[in-house]
Amino acid sequence: MAQPEIDTRPKKHPWKRVVLIIFAILCLLVIGLFLFINHFINRSLPDIEGTIELPILEDEVVVTTDENGVPHIQATSTLDLFTAQGYVQAQNRLFQMELSRHQASGTLSEIIGEDMIENDKYFRTLGLRRAAEKSYDHYSDEAKQVLQAFTDGVNAYIEEAKENRSLPVEFTLLGSKPDEWTPLDSLTIGKYMAFDLGGHWEQQAFNYELLNNFSDEKAYELFPHYPENRPTIIEEGEIENVEIASNINPTIIPNPFNGSNNWAVSGDKTKNGLPLLADDPHLGLATPSIWLQMHLEAEDINVSGVIFAGIPGIILGHNESIAWGVTNTGPDVQQLYIEKQHPEHEHKFLFEDEWKEATVIDEPIHVKDGETIDYKVIETRNGPIISEFAQKGRKKEVLSLRWTALDPTTELEAILDMNRATNWREFEKGLEKFLVPTQNFVFAAKDGTIAYKANGRIPIYENSDDALLPLPGWDETYEWKDYIPFSKLPKVINPKKGFIATANNKVVSNDYPYHISNVWAQPYRYERIAEVLENNDDLTVEDMQDLQMDTTNLRAKEFVPLFEETLSDVNLSAPEREALDRLTHWNFKDDVNLAEPLIFHHLFDDIEQIIYEDIPNDINTFFKAKSQTTDELLRHAETSQWIKDKGGLKKILKQAFEQTTKKLTDKYGEDMDKWAWGDYHRVQFQHPLSSVHPMLEYFFNREKPIPVDGSHVTPMAASYEQTTGEVDHGASWRFVIDMQDPTVGYHIVGPGQEGHFKSQWYHDQMDDWVNGTFHQTDITHIEGAELILTPASK
Repeated sequence: MAQPEIDTRPKKHPWKRVVLIIFAILCLLVIGLFLFINHFINRSLPDIEGTIELPILEDEVVVTTDENGVPHIQATSTLDLFTAQGYVQAQNRLFQMELSRHQASGTLSEIIGEDMIENDKYFRTLGLRRAAEKSYDHYSDEAKQVLQAFTDGVNAYIEEAKENRSLPVEFTLLGSKPDEWTPLDSLTIGKYMAFDLGGHWEQQAFNYELLNNFSDEKAYELFPHYPENRPTIIEEGEIENVEIASNINPTIIPNPFNGSNNWAVSGDKTKNGLPLLADDPHLGLATPSIWLQMHLEAEDINVSGVIFAGIPGIILGHNESIAWGVTNTGPDVQQLYIEKQHPEHEHKFLFEDEWKEATVIDEPIHVKDGETIDYKVIETRNGPIISEFAQKGRKKEVLSLRWTALDPTTELEAILDMNRATNWREFEKGLEKFLVPTQNFVFAAKDGTIAYKANGRIPIYENSDDALLPLPGWDETYEWKDYIPFSKLPKVINPKKGFIATANNKVVSNDYPYHISNVWAQPYRYERIAEVLENNDDLTVEDMQDLQMDTTNLRAKEFVPLFEETLSDVNLSAPEREALDRLTHWNFKDDVNLAEPLIFHHLFDDIEQIIYEDIPNDINTFFKAKSQTTDELLRHAETSQWIKDKGGLKKILKQAFEQTTKKLTDKYGEDMDKWAWGDYHRVQFQHPLSSVHPMLEYFFNREKPIPVDGSHVTPMAASYEQTTGEVDHGASWRFVIDMQDPTVGYHIVGPGQEGHFKSQWYHDQMDDWVNGTFHQTDITHIEGAELILTPASK
């Protein structure tokens, strides 16, 4: 009988086929999910080509987006122009606009949650939105129409995005949707501009706490002075239209923030015989940029430059006849008052021997996924009570805040007038309406004029020392009575030296009859700018761009010789001696490839840590002028009680070198040839959501941090967070223009124009920002992708 044939072939197991099928299905699902998510995200990219119907328009508007992502908006009427500007801004930056209005209004808790409660309490107390409401009534009918047109444009986009489910992905991540935009949202963001450029109430609080915690001798020593014989913006004898009739001699303390640079050069010092102007305002560096570059053209306007997202017009830039830029003046426009509270009635406060009822304002704080907080703001005749923020929870005096930005102001009116101006007379007329924040305006015109004005509402102090400390809120003597008249504000036109430059340094010499500030920036940036401009009579656009990127550290040039002299007979370790030798042979450039700036800046941090270690942390919070104060202590080390109490300058410097070299050796190794400023000093332009989760960081900040030159004391300003070295403050926009052809401007908007992470213009200017590569924007020859905004079909 035949044996059955045995099948020796491998068996096919059914379960393997099932696994393969399941795997294939999963792959298809993943691919499908990826395609769906990609499609979902791409839907919120701005439309830059085609036709969009906007029934709110009267006539067709053309929006041309050039190769750098700059929208050029051309309209027949002014109202259509601003309607289109609102629509285009919302397309590009709606999520940023949403965060900005919530931040300024004190309503971030509504969309983020309980982490923002303290932030909201602070902004509810300040009352920027309440101030915006008061300001609205002071605007002209024309300005209100512009605000409404801009608002209509924003809302047209919001409605369209909701209907098409194409809101920016950030809204989905937060689980929120934007409410309708209002004119008050724009004005409130404008008020936030005044907040961001600050005042000096923190300095007053710090000074007051010093007097309560240290001897008068030590306390007053930290009321730093602007260094003697250092330059002012307007030199003695240059100022115009002010009678010199006062013996006021202000006590000066330095500026607590890194400010901005600008300058205008007359034709006498340029290659082509016409003015040059440069501006680089220093603000926070983030994604998206604080600025949006735009070009607006209609019947009576053709202006280009930058604006804060959420506001109509162009705040900094140029038109076909003029150009202008700003830096922060830093005047004393905030004043703390100590209030006497009734022992039995918490809402009554003493004024001139009478108990006056304060205003109680209900400001309920709605918290996402939480209960509404019944928050109340108390306002005395001097302003809102801010004790909980000025004293960090310590129950002491009741402190209120008087601030010019909380009054009705009309900055949008000024912006509209400035945009249309064709000469200095018309431009200055517009400045009458620009009240807050006080800014150093530099101006240049194709007619050859250059000019400067410290413009804004500045309170008159009979005694400049009054602005150093909180004042008695119950005494009428200390109330602000008036402001420096517009015609008396510091101004100069076509100075003989051939240029005007500002870098937040002291504005005027002591022969000026009014007090402006007790707080000024260190003079180093201005001194370097002035040095370059004074020594050249053949200047070009390229020279201006190079100066904006200049990394010369004059602080180091001043103090390294002091360190060398002081430590000449001190027994230093080998690393300490090498570090000092490197500093003494340094070219004083804050270059990414050098070890010397890494050593120098860490050394100053350690010097400050040693000198100020006795100041309690809660007081130290308000010490905004630390670096500038340190400079003054070192200049007068022989008489400084703070220096003496730490054993003298030799001991402090020896200890600082020990700490610095150990810290850097531990981090970067023993070979100083391998140390580099750029290994620590880097920029990334952080998106507000990138820190929430690594996946979001991948999408919103996928580029690695870039090493960057400069520091907070160089013309190429790049301030950084000490613990990480991350550059988070600097030239938020760089701008240069040659008045031989004022229709062409040269710009850098770091990190880019767009707010959408999939846009080609999202981070395309990061390298440009680091390397100083400018792009050109022409307001007469416009090329790019064309989007037509058309009214409803009839």
